[in-house]
Amino acid sequence: MAYKKSRFAGTWYPGSGAECVRSMKSFDEEIDLSSLLDEAPERDAGRPFYGGVVPHAGWYFSGKTAFSVFRGIDLLSRSWKERPDLFFLFGMHLPPRGPNYLFMDEGFETPVGRLEVNREATELMAGRFQFVEMSTRDTVSDNTTELQFPFIRHLFPESEIVLLGVSPDERALRIGEAAFETALALQKKACFIGSTDLTHYGPNYGFTPRGIGSESVQWVKEENDREIVDVFLRARPDQVIDKALSAHNACCPGAAAAAIAAVKKGGADRGILIDYTTSYDRHPDSSFVGYAGVLY
Repeated sequence: MAYKKSRFAGTWYPGSGAECVRSMKSFDEEIDLSSLLDEAPERDAGRPFYGGVVPHAGWYFSGKTAFSVFRGIDLLSRSWKERPDLFFLFGMHLPPRGPNYLFMDEGFETPVGRLEVNREATELMAGRFQFVEMSTRDTVSDNTTELQFPFIRHLFPESEIVLLGVSPDERALRIGEAAFETALALQKKACFIGSTDLTHYGPNYGFTPRGIGSESVQWVKEENDREIVDVFLRARPDQVIDKALSAHNACCPGAAAAAIAAVKKGGADRGILIDYTTSYDRHPDSSFVGYAGVLY
């Protein structure tokens, strides 16, 4: 069997299982999900599903934000006794109208254990769209999805995964809806996760519409990032891509749009903002990135 080896373990996130678990315990101590059960809408037990938007910088910068979404899903699914057994993970930095990608091998190596691909769901998705098929032989490094693997494997050890790279165009919505339909057809308790960071601001990214300094940080947090987060929270996948491409406030809007389209297909009409931060909060600099964790 072929399992893709980790490329970012030991650099972007810890390289050993024990270190990963320690980091996740540390994140758990920092986050407060005490009001989540009160905020969450009632779930239709006949079609249980979950979703989220998570960031994908190194764990030092955005690990807590990403983990908070998975931990929120863990908390809700335990309360409702409806544990997810299949994750559709959407990611990759792709241009509009470019190819979409689908991982077709057995699974992934993570520091906390192997993460298995659900072959049946993967093949059903492959039959509905034209994808470039990925395998363990690929040399492309993709931080957008790999940084989520330990969270999924640790919190949901029995779950399997379908991994997709989604371009930011109208196909993303159809792919997300098809993912929901696939989970429904297979009678899976599914979770749909879109991986994207938010505004990349500063000279390192060639984007400085508000100059350099504290005013630029305030603008990113209170205006530019807030605009795209509001679209996430209103569960409007049709607006995600246009807003991101015009305002430069999401680097993988196709992935986010696909995940939101999936949960919207199931009836979700709003999200919950679990966490928001920026790399500036950890390491003040003229160039920085925003991160949001949204749960559906």
